Amino acid sequence: MEQQSKAPQDIRNVVNFLRSSSAGMKIRVGVLNGKRVDYFKGKGAVKALLSPAYAKLKNVPKVTNEQEAQQLLLSIIPFAFFLRVERGAPTGSSSGSPKQLQITQMQTFVPSDYYAWFYEGSQWTTYLGGVAMVAIMLAGVMFPLWPPIMRLGVWYLSIGVLGLIGLFFALAIVRLIFYIITIVVAPPGIWIFPKLFADVGFVESFIPLWEWDLPKKKGKKKRSEKSKESNGGASPVSSARIEEVLDSGSSRPASRTAVHVEEVPDEES
Repeated sequence: MEQQSKAPQDIRNVVNFLRSSSAGMKIRVGVLNGKRVDYFKGKGAVKALLSPAYAKLKNVPKVTNEQEAQQLLLSIIPFAFFLRVERGAPTGSSSGSPKQLQITQMQTFVPSDYYAWFYEGSQWTTYLGGVAMVAIMLAGVMFPLWPPIMRLGVWYLSIGVLGLIGLFFALAIVRLIFYIITIVVAPPGIWIFPKLFADVGFVESFIPLWEWDLPKKKGKKKRSEKSKESNGGASPVSSARIEEVLDSGSSRPASRTAVHVEEVPDEES
């Protein structure tokens, strides 16, 4: 856009920071005029400008509080790097599908509103990725012209990678067979490397070595007591009475007590 080319360098540095992953902003995907665009919430941009990552930047306006952050973001809007939008209904049948976006007439900055990006950020990574892809394709095409030692090294490397993939599949099959055996012999069953497919690091995937397949405990819902005004015929509400009973068994420690819970109805007033 023409307005973006007129932006000062310090404003452009702020926009590049907000568009990068180091800002830590949550990026959503919406549909604007039939095209998919990225958008964010104003509150996320304010937090990004107050983060330690922004404080380390050079040649950017200084931001010390939320008011200064909002003023800075407001000064960026005239350059059309992002514009204020309103969210509508989802484009698909599911609630998780991208939502319709509409540019609002009043362009201001409000932390609770949403803003669509019209700037793709720095393109040097895209150019570098394109050059690397072309280089890899040329290297693959010219593979017959490689020196014999390089071709032999690639062969060993490919065999090693295929071996690791085969070992991973073999481990997955063995742990499944072992689980099926243990679920019959020693229920509820034992998983070898229970975090093998979990979203954790490489080392954490193999810790612990084994684990019982116990069902996850559901969180107890908190019960809120509702007070009712007496209108002449209130129904009795049951309450709980807790009594401590000393365990008389000789096989248990004398200090251990059992708790007996008994429900009794409240007396009507």
